[in-house]
Amino acid sequence: MVIKQVKNDKELLVSLSGRLDTNTSTELESALKGALDDVESLILDFKDLDYMSSSGLRILLTLQKQMSVKGKLTVRNVNEFIMDILNMTGFSDILNIE
Repeated sequence: MVIKQVKNDKELLVSLSGRLDTNTSTELESALKGALDDVESLILDFKDLDYMSSSGLRILLTLQKQMSVKGKLTVRNVNEFIMDILNMTGFSDILNIE
């Protein structure tokens, strides 16, 4: 998985490509650790994300809880396959998806 971060004041855009699964979820956790300290708006761009496992869902839930206290989390450019996963698990009801 490739993780790209662009910070603009209190907004952080994180673009993910590849697979968000058990092997790569710790990569994302490490990349975001400390990066969210002064962030009020976290945007996850899934344009190039091909796959997400339950480990990826766990990270999404953690980020949603973390950001609900200090701002907002937005998920963008979700492909049909991942959107099906988010719908089946009920995550589409708790996430702000554009």
